[in-house]
Amino acid sequence: MAFKRFAAAYRSFFFPTPLKPPFLHICQAGDPVLRSQAKPVSHELVNTPEIQQIISQMRRVMKTYDSVGLSAPQIGIPLRILALEFSPRRKEEFSPEVYSARGMSTLPYTIIINPQMEILDYKKVVFPESCESVRGFSALVPRYEAVKLTGIDNKGESVVMQSRGWIARIIQHEMDHLEGKLFVDSMDPKSFQNDAWHRINVHQGRIQLQFYKK
Repeated sequence: MAFKRFAAAYRSFFFPTPLKPPFLHICQAGDPVLRSQAKPVSHELVNTPEIQQIISQMRRVMKTYDSVGLSAPQIGIPLRILALEFSPRRKEEFSPEVYSARGMSTLPYTIIINPQMEILDYKKVVFPESCESVRGFSALVPRYEAVKLTGIDNKGESVVMQSRGWIARIIQHEMDHLEGKLFVDSMDPKSFQNDAWHRINVHQGRIQLQFYKK
């Protein structure tokens, strides 16, 4: 009996049963869900336990990864749901010069279902961009300066957002996810980099790269 318990524990540790989405982790490039076009959510389903669970799971994953944006496909669900947030504490992560140059501003936690985006300013601005689904890499990506986003929130009420600068960039990045696109599709290829390249050299390659943030 003890052997059977040991064998079961061994199997569960080394050969875990695949979980079903919505995941509590972020899917990585190569997962087909990230290259599929997300489907709209029927208005009458917004308040169902299934959709509310997805929204709740997105919130938990954003906290785990300390993300500024997340799409439902990134946790394995090909539905048109976005979560956005740029809290005031983010300002401490950047110098005043960078914060200003990138047009950064705060945005409270926001859920948008079935978002539709309209470009308000066709001027494109190029800045570094990364993605939790292409963990550990970044590149320069051109994005439109200003956009308008419309949709409904987690209660089914209308949402309208007009954003510029960094928030507009986050919105465009997440909207791409709903179309099965990643930032690598729009980047300057020569700027693509592993963000740990310098630490790798300093520590002679002896570093550990994580897929989540503590």
